[in-house]
Amino acid sequence: MALDDDIRVLSAVGLFQDLSGEQLRLLAFGAENMRLTAGRELYREGAPADCAFVVAAGEIDIAETKGGKTAVTRTVGPGAILGEYALIAPVKRRTTATVRTSAELIRVNRTQFRRILEEYPAIAHKLHARMSQELLALANQVASLKRRFED
Repeated sequence: MALDDDIRVLSAVGLFQDLSGEQLRLLAFGAENMRLTAGRELYREGAPADCAFVVAAGEIDIAETKGGKTAVTRTVGPGAILGEYALIAPVKRRTTATVRTSAELIRVNRTQFRRILEEYPAIAHKLHARMSQELLALANQVASLKRRFED
């Protein structure tokens, strides 16, 4: 894909919505384009993660292992971002991602993303605020389920 196409795809991702055109250009310039065929494993649950993937075209199956059994829990397509927390800190993959249909992805590495956050601290602040809101919403969801699990 051309640089302008990458910028367009990245600009549609919620995590990157506060980035300016210049910042998106820097991110896209440092990213890697990938074309993968159906059936190829993108990453495996438990593996170390140092990047995120943005789906530009195609579909990716996301599978989780529970009770020793692995099952596809969802399928994502264009505009989805996989592994966004790996852009912030060293984490392990919580799922396995396999290409369902031929796909084009943009691989964004942690080093490049963190460099942008260091150069533009206002973006880092906005990202921190958004992630805090998401964690608070998740905590509220968990709290609302508490009654279901009480004896």
